[in-house]
Amino acid sequence: MKYISTRGRAPTLGFCDTVMTGLASDGGLYLPERWPEVSPDEIAGFANRPFAEVATDLIARFTGGEIADADLGAIAEAAYGTFRHPSTTPLVELSPGLFVLELFHGPTLAFKDVAMQFLARVMDHILTARGKRATIVGATSGDTGSAAIEAFRGRDNIDIFIMHPRDRTSEVQRRQMTTVLADNVHNIAIEGTFDDCQALLKGLFNNKDFRERASLGAVNSINWGRIVAQTVYYFTAAAALGSPWRKVDFTVPTGNFGDIFAGEVARRMGLPIGKLVIATNENDILKRTLDTGRYEVDGVRPTMSPSMDIQVSSNFERLVFESCGRDGAETARLIASLGQSGSFALPEKALAQIRAGFAAGTTNEAETAAAMKAALDLSLYLADPHTAVGLGVATRFRDAARPMIALSTAHPAKFPAAVASATGVEPALPVWLAGLMDREERLTLLPNDLKTLEDFVSGKSRAWEE
Repeated sequence: MKYISTRGRAPTLGFCDTVMTGLASDGGLYLPERWPEVSPDEIAGFANRPFAEVATDLIARFTGGEIADADLGAIAEAAYGTFRHPSTTPLVELSPGLFVLELFHGPTLAFKDVAMQFLARVMDHILTARGKRATIVGATSGDTGSAAIEAFRGRDNIDIFIMHPRDRTSEVQRRQMTTVLADNVHNIAIEGTFDDCQALLKGLFNNKDFRERASLGAVNSINWGRIVAQTVYYFTAAAALGSPWRKVDFTVPTGNFGDIFAGEVARRMGLPIGKLVIATNENDILKRTLDTGRYEVDGVRPTMSPSMDIQVSSNFERLVFESCGRDGAETARLIASLGQSGSFALPEKALAQIRAGFAAGTTNEAETAAAMKAALDLSLYLADPHTAVGLGVATRFRDAARPMIALSTAHPAKFPAAVASATGVEPALPVWLAGLMDREERLTLLPNDLKTLEDFVSGKSRAWEE
């Protein structure tokens, strides 16, 4: 299995190099040259199997034999052994035909743990085999950072640097990052938005000399290892509800488009999905794109679902590439236009293909609060604001002929103020996270300046020119 860049000008890589590289040298994102197929009988066989076993089965189809099956199985067992539910990602029925897929039973209470616990172990396995060290950098609007830090903390082969926008995460999200005091962990608060953090991240990777001297790697959802791990729960959830013998729909609250693109991967592998429904908050660039055919940045508005307060959805480039017939030059042209003018227009055929497989809806702030209240009143279910954005959209796109699965991306205790304001119930942290709010914090405040960031990382990285 080989991997190609969405912009068509980077070297073709194998699985391990793709995972360690993250962003392609031409600025594009990696995708497999072909999509492996999963047969209907294989899909049906995933029902009632342990999550780690299904993950090993599916991910092995993408490794090209570069990781031995026994090693991959051990990695998956260790990764999902950190989850505090026997099903890893359980389904909960809120009403007939409407289900919530709970992805927050990992160590940091967010769906990012599903991929990050796997990715950290895979990267550590590769580095150990190669006798190398790496510098991991990431940008977070909240959950990615805490999940990455928890997964990579204390690892001898890796230093990790996580940027978050100052004062634009919840207090729980921030403390899950800044109270980890391991020597290899560096928290950076950037004066700016998440999109600024993401632009700085891309700037680091686009500096070839810096990238090579620091042995730079990425753990944002631009990393293919994240996407392939998230694909697993689409298969397990659908199989639990009778797939492949009936289609299911999914609604995904998303900002950076990685989580829902994992569903598109599952569909291209053979999972019979009816609709993938994009759920946005008031930062509705993805819905506007499907409505108008034009991707146009319009500023970020802070909301009660801050992990979705994004305008530049990096993983949307992967869907653009697929919908343009895997034309790297065309994809590069469109993304260049976004950088130059803040917008691009999708080609007519590409837009038609996207609309055939996706729908999109928005849940505004008042509707998000109402969705949290309704879930509690009607189903005795306490949802976080991101999940509520998904539920608000899912109720409008339900098809009586198919189950609708709404992805629940975070535990309500990560956003206690918003949940309490909407429902009157203040969600408590699990007992195993008691004391989080009293722990010492450590972080570095930096301006939105690439050179300052480069100097900080190079001064702290043990891999620098090793």
